[in-house]
Amino acid sequence: MKKPTPMKFTLTLLLAASLPFAVAPPGAKAQTPAASTQRFTTNFKDTDIQVVAESVAAATNRTFILDPRVRAQVNLISGGPMTPEEFYQAFLSILQVNGFAAVESGKVVKIIPDAQAKNLPANELPDRITGGTDEMVTQVIQVRNANAAQLVQVLKPLGAQYGHLASVPGSNTIVISDRASNVQRMMRIIARVDQGGDANVEVIPLQNTTAADIVRTITALNGNQQAQEAQGIAPRLVADERSNSVLISGEPAARLRIATLIAHLDTPVADGGGTEVIYLRYADADKLAAKLKEQVTGIAAASGGGGGGGAPGGGAAAQTGPAADRNTTITSEPDTNALVVTASPKTMRMIKSIVSQLDIPRAQVLVEAIVVDVSTRKSADLGVNWAVFSNEEGTNVPAGGFISPVGGTSIVDLAKGIAAPAQATAPLGATFGIGRLRDSGINFAAMIRALRSDDNTNVIATPSATMLDNQETELKVAQEVPFLTGQYTNGTTSGTNNTVNPFSTIQRQEVGTILKVTPKINEGSAVVMKIELESSELSGQRGDANSLITNKRKINTSVMIEDGGIIVLGGLIRDSSVRGETRVPFLGRIPIIGEAFKTRSGTRDKSNLMVFIRPRILRDNITTAVETNRKYNAIRDEQLRQGPHHEVIPLLPFDKRPELPPAQSIPDLAPPPQSAPEANPGTSERSP
Repeated sequence: MKKPTPMKFTLTLLLAASLPFAVAPPGAKAQTPAASTQRFTTNFKDTDIQVVAESVAAATNRTFILDPRVRAQVNLISGGPMTPEEFYQAFLSILQVNGFAAVESGKVVKIIPDAQAKNLPANELPDRITGGTDEMVTQVIQVRNANAAQLVQVLKPLGAQYGHLASVPGSNTIVISDRASNVQRMMRIIARVDQGGDANVEVIPLQNTTAADIVRTITALNGNQQAQEAQGIAPRLVADERSNSVLISGEPAARLRIATLIAHLDTPVADGGGTEVIYLRYADADKLAAKLKEQVTGIAAASGGGGGGGAPGGGAAAQTGPAADRNTTITSEPDTNALVVTASPKTMRMIKSIVSQLDIPRAQVLVEAIVVDVSTRKSADLGVNWAVFSNEEGTNVPAGGFISPVGGTSIVDLAKGIAAPAQATAPLGATFGIGRLRDSGINFAAMIRALRSDDNTNVIATPSATMLDNQETELKVAQEVPFLTGQYTNGTTSGTNNTVNPFSTIQRQEVGTILKVTPKINEGSAVVMKIELESSELSGQRGDANSLITNKRKINTSVMIEDGGIIVLGGLIRDSSVRGETRVPFLGRIPIIGEAFKTRSGTRDKSNLMVFIRPRILRDNITTAVETNRKYNAIRDEQLRQGPHHEVIPLLPFDKRPELPPAQSIPDLAPPPQSAPEANPGTSERSP
């Protein structure tokens, strides 16, 4: 029988494609008339792929859009009946064999070349991947234990050239876009490879050496450990300084090998200990050596040993009871501020741990105090003095008089000034007098005197000092003022000469501002301060024995203040008024006339004294430099505000007034750059 031509076969298929499902297309034989149990037995040989697509569309009720580049002659031989879905899966396999792909887009299936399949949306992120289908799918796989980037390098040769395979490092995931059968195969491979290794961690405590030294030694032995760790085949070692233990993770064989090596290395040395030099950065070697000896001695006594420590700061050994601590020696070296320690490894670790926690920088505190003293004193005196007396025959018998000092001066003082002008002093205030002084007859004198005095005092003292945390600091800005404490004379006789030697004993006292502060910074930003503040000055008045009188304010207290806050330490507000009157009984109370028989005085004193204090915590070099610049510029601005002295004829024409240079020109006042702190403080790895 003659073989039909392909064109004639294609026309037959097109005609059959328009028939109902009960009629099988050419090349397929319908097995049952019911649509729900429809079966097809296909037999395509050298048939155009478009004809096959038409048959599949008719059998599965799908709509296909074929790319113009989809051209091929295909063969499909079925040995048994197929359902419409099986017929569609066979068609997808035909497309894969010929380099085409079917991409679903809603209710339409696009048939395009494989190279463009990954650029079009396909079945993205399906809940379940069926391995028996060749449709294009996109899936995201989460990798739990392995490295996603390394898995992508392994899986790329297994994927199709038209597919897509990439890793997302941030989430350790893999994105695959390929046919469903190939995606399922890669998922099975990833599930088999992504297995957690031996997650056991072995902890090996050490007795005679340090964990950091052991880890450093073993790491140096395994030169390519980083490359092996990147490949996931090398064990990991971590040193725990607190418990002096080594933590090992990895395969059991590798852990056993390293544990054996650590057991050989963790052996006591022959002489029972080693000597190390620990350079200190901030602590004092002499003080710290004494504390460490007390600590070693106390631990030995608590563990059942005896013995005692050496002298503080010296080179004596701290002898303890147990054998491990018996040969412990702690010596301070003040020149290099270092500790020379000879001890067993266990004691050495303890000493290093204590040193690392004590040898830390301490914050500084800038304490600024303000002492404000504002006082006003007003006084007034008004009075009349008069006297009538006779100089007959030198008797000088007064006939009458009223003599009372007014403002420290009386009519008698005026009379003495008239009698001896060379020794007279000008009276204060307004004084009016009249009188007659003769050798005979009756003399008289009268004086009216008024005196008003106003004194205003405004003192502001602002002492400030910078000190270390928990360190007492004293700031003293005062004068040594001599005070007369006693006088006596020593007489000597030599022949006919008598010599008198007067002696005076003088005690000098400090007059000014004295500030003593001991700050203690709390865990937060509060500062507890023990304060002793004294402020004194000369009052300008004199007391008994013509001695100077000083005004003194003193406060001893302990307060807690927030960083940068201001607190009042204490104060005094005083307002006093004193009135005085001296008069002749009965006569002084007569209206108008009584003013000639009395003197009056009044005094009003008002004082306001307050003391304020503010701490500023200087935790780093930048804050210290900022505060230093602020104080420096304040003094320099005060110099500039004084300005030059303009003189018509300058006494010193070529003399330049001294001034502080700008802060920017002084490198030490510029804020220093912050540098990373050195590692391992308080260890012998740092050079002096």
